[in-house]
Amino acid sequence: MRTLLFFLFITTLFFYTYSLPIAIPQDLTTASDNIDFIRTSCNATLYPDLCYTSLAGYANAIQQDPGRLARAAISVSLKKAHHMAEYVSNLTRDADYGSDPRAASALHDCFSNFGDAVDEIRGSLKQMRQAVSPGSESFRFQMSNVQTWMSAALTDEETCTDGFEDVADSQMKSDVCDRSEEVKKATSNALALVNSYAEKGVQ
Repeated sequence: MRTLLFFLFITTLFFYTYSLPIAIPQDLTTASDNIDFIRTSCNATLYPDLCYTSLAGYANAIQQDPGRLARAAISVSLKKAHHMAEYVSNLTRDADYGSDPRAASALHDCFSNFGDAVDEIRGSLKQMRQAVSPGSESFRFQMSNVQTWMSAALTDEETCTDGFEDVADSQMKSDVCDRSEEVKKATSNALALVNSYAEKGVQ
């Protein structure tokens, strides 16, 4: 009799336990949704893989807010542009390049271009942090400013590499152009996300 009762108890416990719904922690679900939001949003950029890898780490801060996503992308772009400006600045002080007038001129111009780009991206980020709610005339004006400055920054970054067209091939030239290309991709992605946010905000 005891054996039968024990068997019935175990059977009842088994069916009760496995009939309960499996609870998925809300924070895990939200984290997954935040990541999916970034991945989907990045598909609208020219370099979606770079966009995703550079912004996925900010998923908790971005959540599913297109404005925060655009600000994060601008911040990433600013950091890269700032590092590039420092890198070129160090190169301009190298005596070896001073002996090549074309290389020296290209480096000087590149540094100037990236200095301008840093100022423009910084201005864009400041404007984004002050942005009002989407839908208003002020929002349209602010987003127009951000789009203009980010576009100007991208043009400045492209101008840097244009200046090396007449410079003889070298490791320095290759490094500058490769690094500049990575910064341009980040800026391009940031601009695309800004455009997307601006477009949704005026609808």
